[in-house]
Amino acid sequence: MFAMFGATILVPKLVGLSPAIALLTSGIATIIFIIVTRFQVPAYLGSSFAFIAPIIIATNTGGVGSAMIGAMFVSVVYAVTALVIWKTGHQWFMKILPPVVVGPVIMVIGLALAPVAVDMAMNIDTDGDGMRDTYSMLHFSAALVTLSTAIIVQLVFRGLLSLMPVISGIIVGYIYSVAVGIVDFTAVKEAQFLQVPEMLIPGVDYPFVVTSQLLLIMVPISIVTISEHIGHQLVLGKIVDRNYIENPGLHRSLLGDGLGTFFSALIGGPPKTTYGENIGVLALTRVFSVAVILLAAVFAIVFSFFGQLMAVIDTIPAAVLGGISILLFGIIASSGLRMLVDSQVDFGDSRNLIISSIILILGIGGAMVKFSETFHIEGMALASIVGVLLNLILPKTKSQT
Repeated sequence: MFAMFGATILVPKLVGLSPAIALLTSGIATIIFIIVTRFQVPAYLGSSFAFIAPIIIATNTGGVGSAMIGAMFVSVVYAVTALVIWKTGHQWFMKILPPVVVGPVIMVIGLALAPVAVDMAMNIDTDGDGMRDTYSMLHFSAALVTLSTAIIVQLVFRGLLSLMPVISGIIVGYIYSVAVGIVDFTAVKEAQFLQVPEMLIPGVDYPFVVTSQLLLIMVPISIVTISEHIGHQLVLGKIVDRNYIENPGLHRSLLGDGLGTFFSALIGGPPKTTYGENIGVLALTRVFSVAVILLAAVFAIVFSFFGQLMAVIDTIPAAVLGGISILLFGIIASSGLRMLVDSQVDFGDSRNLIISSIILILGIGGAMVKFSETFHIEGMALASIVGVLLNLILPKTKSQT
């Protein structure tokens, strides 16, 4: 649970959701996943970083409810894809989304968030308008302490601690922030020891309104997260020495992931994904028991009800979050690059060069196709769609057929 804790609470902190709900839904989503996969796959579901930018855009466009509705429709895409894979196999999916498409899209996700991380790390809001427009070396120092700690923990330490650079960096950065006086403990003093997480219920806290713009912001990112899911299942299977793609089946694990995301969005939590940190813990400990994962999920649910702990999380300075985000967003971008390298994508081939180049520039540049004042496709969504279309349309060389 502690290996997954830092990243799970970081996502809601970055997009303005409740860390308590994120922790609660991560535990519940993990239990749902394990049930759907017939208690065979030892995987933990945490908050997905791929949806950070889409959630921010959706929230700014139509409120936090829009982001939740979009996440629900992402889960529908998961369910439909799981149904098709169940009937036809998964090879077709990998042909539509080869590494030359998925790799650059993952890079776009990380690089497009770079300004967010740097802004949080070094700028502060001095006039209360919600805009961080003033440089602060004091806050930037907290970001650097956080970042340095995470790097040291990942590179120098061994064992379980090396798998927790995020939470280690946040803890040390928070202690430093307290020491230099940039933490306000008012919320902690006012919080109750035990407190039910604040949920966001559709039809109660926000109207259930679906728009084409909303779907185009959120749904295309499922291209990446489904590919990520398949990759995690393959790696997990190698570590445990089992073929999870065949048994219990990719359709079941994908459905479990989708149902976890649906339930999370239903009560105000971020979309879920299987966590790489979980794979690292399994590889290190060689303990592959599903019961251990279930216990971690139960602990996460219990922790979410500790009001004062959640209040402490809410007091984490933006600089600390920015410092750890510099590393995490960079890792996301680098993982896309690593996919291209591991898959031996040949950039001497003009087709591969064209596809990846266009995806990167459209996504990072924030390109937009505007059909009307209320209907447009932009950024990562546009880059993902164009990448898929180019892969299907551009003629393949003899070595690729």
